[in-house]
Amino acid sequence: MSVWTQGLRFASRRGTGFPPEAVNSRLRVVLLDERARWPLWLPVGVGSGVALYFALPSEPSRWAGPIVLLLCGLLAFAWRQRTTACVTACGLATLAFGLGVAQWHAIAAAAPVLERTLRNVTVEGSVESIGPAERGGRLVLRVDRITRLEAPRTPERVRITAWQLPAALRPGDLVRVRATLSPPPEPAMPGAYDFQRRAWFERLGGVGFATGRIDHVAVAPAGNVWVHGVARIRSIVEHRIGAALDDTARGLALALITGERGAVTEPVTQAMRDSGLAHLLAISGLHLGLVAGFVFLVVRGGLALVPAVALRHPIKKWAAGAALVAAFGYLLLAGAPVPTQRAFVMTGLVLLAVMIDRVGISMRLVGWAALVVLLLQPDAVPGASFQMSFAAVVALVATYELVGNRLRPFAGQGGTPRRLLLYLAGVALTSLVAGLATAPFALFHFDRFAIYGLIANMLAVPIAALWVMPCAVAALLLMPLGLEILALAPMGWGLDIIASIAETVAGWPGAVQRVPSLPLGGLLMVVAGGLWLTIWQRAWRLAGLPVIVLGVASAGLSNPPDILVTADGRLAGFRVGSTLYVSAAQAQPFVRNVWMHRTGAHTWERFDASSSPARCDGIACLVRLRGQVVAFVTDPGALEEDCRHADIIVSSVPVRRSCAHPRIVVDRFDLWRDGAHAIWLGDTGSALAQSVNSQRGTRPWVPVRGGAERRSTGRQ
Repeated sequence: MSVWTQGLRFASRRGTGFPPEAVNSRLRVVLLDERARWPLWLPVGVGSGVALYFALPSEPSRWAGPIVLLLCGLLAFAWRQRTTACVTACGLATLAFGLGVAQWHAIAAAAPVLERTLRNVTVEGSVESIGPAERGGRLVLRVDRITRLEAPRTPERVRITAWQLPAALRPGDLVRVRATLSPPPEPAMPGAYDFQRRAWFERLGGVGFATGRIDHVAVAPAGNVWVHGVARIRSIVEHRIGAALDDTARGLALALITGERGAVTEPVTQAMRDSGLAHLLAISGLHLGLVAGFVFLVVRGGLALVPAVALRHPIKKWAAGAALVAAFGYLLLAGAPVPTQRAFVMTGLVLLAVMIDRVGISMRLVGWAALVVLLLQPDAVPGASFQMSFAAVVALVATYELVGNRLRPFAGQGGTPRRLLLYLAGVALTSLVAGLATAPFALFHFDRFAIYGLIANMLAVPIAALWVMPCAVAALLLMPLGLEILALAPMGWGLDIIASIAETVAGWPGAVQRVPSLPLGGLLMVVAGGLWLTIWQRAWRLAGLPVIVLGVASAGLSNPPDILVTADGRLAGFRVGSTLYVSAAQAQPFVRNVWMHRTGAHTWERFDASSSPARCDGIACLVRLRGQVVAFVTDPGALEEDCRHADIIVSSVPVRRSCAHPRIVVDRFDLWRDGAHAIWLGDTGSALAQSVNSQRGTRPWVPVRGGAERRSTGRQ
C-alpha cells in the first residue's frame, strides 16, 4: 500500500479527508444513477471524431479510422471488467468511427475542380436546380461539356448566375450557355467561412456568371422524370409564389416554403440578422413542427366530425401518419438542408411514437437525430447551421425536461386568456433559451449579438406560427387547383408585418453588438460545458456552467489581425481601433464585409481618406502600426526604398529583389500559392503572418499550387 493511500485513510479516520475507495464508490453511484443518459454520449463522440477530421492539419491515412476503431473495440472487450479503461476505449472508438465516416464522405465526394478562371466558354449540361437570386436567377448544372477543357478535367457540377432565365426552363432540361467560370472561392481570410470545403462535398467544381443568353436546348428526357420530379415541383412552387407576391414577401415566402433564400433582399436579410429573427429564414424545427402540427390538427379534427370514423378507428394515429407524410414532403420541397433533416428526424420519431403509443420528444430523440445527420452529412459539423440548430434544440429539450412537469398542470386549467398568457410565456422562454444557447455560435461565426432578439421573437414568432405557416400549408394544398392566391395573399400580409418588425427592431439604438470572433478554444469550452450541463440530470451537471462562462469570457482575449490582403492582391486593409482602412472602395465588397465582421470593425474608409493614418504616393502606401512601418506596394518602383525602411511589406506585385530588412514580406507569389494572408503585430515589434492555406493544411478541398519555395532571407 502506498504512503499516499495510507495518508488518505488516516485523514479519513481523523475526519479531514476522503479515502479513494469512498470517492470511487460515490462516482460509481452517480454514474449508475445517470445510466439512462449514457447513450447520449454516442453522438457526441461521433461528432467529436468528425470535428477532429476537419481540424487535422493534413489528410490522415484512409485506414487510420478503421484500424483505431478495431483496436479500441478489442481493448474495450478485453477491459470489459475494468470500467474506466473500458469506457475510455469505447470513447476513442466513437472518435475513430466519426473520423472514418467524415473521411469516407470526403473520398466519395472527389470530383474535378477548375484550376483557373475560364472566360467566355460554352457550357452544356442538364439543369439540376433552379433558384432565385437577388438579381436574376441561379442554376446548378450537371456538366456534359465545357469548351477548351478536356473531359477528365471537366467539373461534374457548376453553378451559374444569370440576369434572366428562360420562362419555360425546368430541372432536367438541357441548356447551353456562354459563361465565365472560376474555381470555388477560398476563405476571405484565415479562419473565415470555407466555401471550397462545402463545394467539395457538393461536387461543385466551379462557379460563375452567364455572359450570354441561356439557350434552352431540350426538355428533360422521359427517363429522368422521377429523378427531377421534386426539383420540378420546387420550380413550379417558386414560380407560383413569385407571380403572387411582391419582392419582400416573395423572398421571405420562398425561404419559408422552399428553403431558397437567394431572393431575400440584402436589406431585409440584414434586418432579420440584426433583430435576431434570422432563424426564421432557415427551415428548421419551428417550421417543420408547425407544418406537421397543422396537418395533424386538421386531419384529426376533420375525422372527429364523422362519428362513425371517430368511434371505430384510431384517428389520432391516422392524423400522425398524415402529418408524417406532410413533413416528409416539406423536407423534400425545402431541399433537405441540415436543420430540416434534423427537424424531420425528430418530428418523424415523435409522430411514430404517437402511432405506437409511446412518449414522444426527449433528449434521446435529439441524440438519434444528431447521429443520423452525422452519418448522412458529416461535412455539416463545422457549419453554423448544424451547430446552432442542435444547440438550440438541446438547450430547449433540457430546459423543458427541467420545468415541463411543473408547467404541465397549468396547461389544462383556466380559460382562453390564461392559455394565451401561457403560450406567450412559452414563446418568451423558448426565445430566451434558444437565444442564449446560440449566442456563442453567433459570436464565433458572425461576430454579432442581437440585443433585442427576445423582443423581436415575442412579436414575430406568434405571427409566424398562427398566421404565416398555416397560410403556407394552405397555399401548397391549393396550388393544384390554381387557387393558391387565396392563401398566399394573407401570407404575404403576415410576412410584411414580420419584415416591418425586423426593420423596426434593427433600427433601435445598439440593436446589434459587433465583437471580434470568439476564439476556437472558447467555443470548444462552451460546447463541452453545454453538453455536460444538458446531458446529465443530477446536480453535478452544474459544473458545466463555469466552463461555459469561461468560454464566453474568452471573447475578451480575441486578437483579430492588424493587416489583411486578398489572394489576388486587389484588396488590402489594416485595422486601427474600430475602423478598417482598405485600399479600394469598390473592390470585393463581400470580402470587405467579412473582414469587418471578423475583426470587430464598425466602419471602413479608404487608405487615402483624410482621416487615414496612411500616406500614399500612387505606387505605395505607408502606415505606422504599433510602432512598425508597414508598406502596401502596388508598383515595383517602390520596392527599392521600402525594402530598406519598412518592417512589413505587402506587395501586389512580385518581389524579385533581395528584401532582407522587413520582418515579413508577402508578395504576389505568396498570395497566389498560399491564398489570402493575415498579419498580427505585437507591441514589442514582433509580427506573425498566416495564410489561408497554411491554416487549412493539406486537405482534398484545398487547391495545391506549385512554385518556388518561400524565399527565406528576411521572411517569416
